Amino acid sequence: MAVNDAGLPVEETLRELATLLARGEVMVLTGAGCSTSCGIPDYRDDDGGWKRSRPIQYQEFLRSAQARRRYWARSLVGWRNVAVARPGTAHAALAEFERAGLLRWLITQNVDGLHQQAGSRRVTDLHGRLDTVRCLDCGQRVTRAAFQHQLFDANPDWQHLDAPSRPDGDADIDQIDFGGFHVPPCVACGGVLKPDVVFFGENVPRQTVQACFTRLERSRLLLVVGSSLMVWSGYRFVRRAAELGTPVAIINRGKTRGDAEASYRLAGDCGELLRQLQAFGAAA
Repeated sequence: MAVNDAGLPVEETLRELATLLARGEVMVLTGAGCSTSCGIPDYRDDDGGWKRSRPIQYQEFLRSAQARRRYWARSLVGWRNVAVARPGTAHAALAEFERAGLLRWLITQNVDGLHQQAGSRRVTDLHGRLDTVRCLDCGQRVTRAAFQHQLFDANPDWQHLDAPSRPDGDADIDQIDFGGFHVPPCVACGGVLKPDVVFFGENVPRQTVQACFTRLERSRLLLVVGSSLMVWSGYRFVRRAAELGTPVAIINRGKTRGDAEASYRLAGDCGELLRQLQAFGAAA
């Protein structure tokens, strides 16, 4: 077992990983650490703890009109940050691995769509996409950009409000009264609209998980990039890889829930380390 944290030189770990990567059939699992350099904050610190208060819960969103007003008011302000975000070094490196035929598939826990912007095509958005809004009653979908215009039209006084960004298109504006904020209903049926993402407390569709498991079972390596693995939706793939005897490599700035299952562990900026991994592969 080669774990960098245990003293193996970084160069040796990179060289061994580059050799595994060159064999192809690699499954990648990415998290928020891929996008922090792009200006999108993450939820957890290097120890896996919450940096901020917990995000909205699924049942809370369903039950409470006030919770929905609060969510969409914060999203109206925070969406701008996601809308202008562009792929970073990690996204670019992983897209290049795919083009080189090395990746079987990429699963991302992120909802920002930056992997696709970078050119990745073999992608499962495990937690959905923030750039789409779905009606919970009739299922109709609209783009988040179009819904942003609806939110502005319904709340013109909010157009110039600015606030610090939070993860997943959220913004820190809790000091403002949301009581007068108007959330437009679905134009097709008048139903409740929700971003097409998996909220905390909501389940990833079973068929999505099973499709990812099937691809993992045919892979030679699970490479985790930029995820603390603190939520089960991502950690389950590390557990499954361990059951299959598939090597697990983790590249992340801080500790992760899957460190005990990792055959390889590199701590640091994931974009920089992926570029180093590319360099070792090219030199091999």
